[in-house]
Amino acid sequence: MISISLCMIVKDEEAVISRCLDSVKEIVDEINIVDTGSTDQTKNIVARYTDRIFDFEWIDDFAAARNFSFQQATSDYILWLDADDVFTKKDQELLVDLKRTLDLNIDAVSMKYHLAFDEANNVTSSLRRYRLVKREKGFKWIGAVHEYLEVYGNLHHSEAAVSHMPLSHDADRNLRIYENMVSAGKDFSPRDLFYYANELCDHGKIEKAIEYYLRFLQTKQGWVEDNIRACNKLADCYHSLGLKEKELSWVLHTLVYGPPRAETCCRLGYSFFEKNDFQSAVYWYEKAIENKGSESLAFQNRACATWLPHLQLAVCYDKLGQHQLAYQHNESAFQYRPHDSRMLANQKYFENILNMQAGSGGEDHGNQ
Repeated sequence: MISISLCMIVKDEEAVISRCLDSVKEIVDEINIVDTGSTDQTKNIVARYTDRIFDFEWIDDFAAARNFSFQQATSDYILWLDADDVFTKKDQELLVDLKRTLDLNIDAVSMKYHLAFDEANNVTSSLRRYRLVKREKGFKWIGAVHEYLEVYGNLHHSEAAVSHMPLSHDADRNLRIYENMVSAGKDFSPRDLFYYANELCDHGKIEKAIEYYLRFLQTKQGWVEDNIRACNKLADCYHSLGLKEKELSWVLHTLVYGPPRAETCCRLGYSFFEKNDFQSAVYWYEKAIENKGSESLAFQNRACATWLPHLQLAVCYDKLGQHQLAYQHNESAFQYRPHDSRMLANQKYFENILNMQAGSGGEDHGNQ
């Protein structure tokens, strides 16, 4: 069985740190907490779990802090978490099993990272991140903000997941760091350009976000999944500016980087839906269901591969007069969101139509 050192960087996390540590304290062999300047009760709370608490002067560089935290580890493998991350009971069991069975030849293990949930606790967005890495490999973090762990060698994808459950966060922190980098004249990597554009977009600075997404794509050095996300973000930006032709052109531009992802298919479906071309919309929503994709490191908008295309197909087939198909797709959407008022209303609507057709002996041929 491998041994695991948990390594975390924290600051003012008194509201969530216990929840995180409680979810993993019985599994890891060592807990290392690097505090970057807490002024609340974080360090006192952490002291209940470990005496391995280290101070690190914050220098607007997440990679530097995380690399320092990794230097404190003494176990075979290093597990990293943020204070507002947790392992659910199911994922604790998967982590225990992973610890028991992992081959020591494995250099790094990815885990699912659940980023958002709907009201029924279904995962709505997720990606994979390398969470567990062999200490002796000396893997390093790169990037002052939106940092990433550079790994290589013998890699393994685990079924265990980490759930991100923030109570609050400093929404302006990352933007401040990037703007300080701009003011200091620091060079931006392609990754920095992309994530700075995301921060600008999230803060409503649309024109400047467009500028940086374009600069990112012009480098031709971005990861293909980030290229696709940049195109979708540009589509969002132009949508917010009311420029529908440019919006559609950037949705189509995602196809430069590979086969259409589920999100691209949904976007194309909606473009035809808005034009009342329901048959073409059906084609693309069906493709969204087909192109669910694999469990990769890429960001996944799960709605576009699960309930959303089914809900839209229900509407499209209703418009086309094919009510049995519409009902079936609404039922498929309903499986993902059993309390969604739209799907409940649709269910009653379609059942009434189908019952009337059955009573009159009519057949649901749709538009021929």
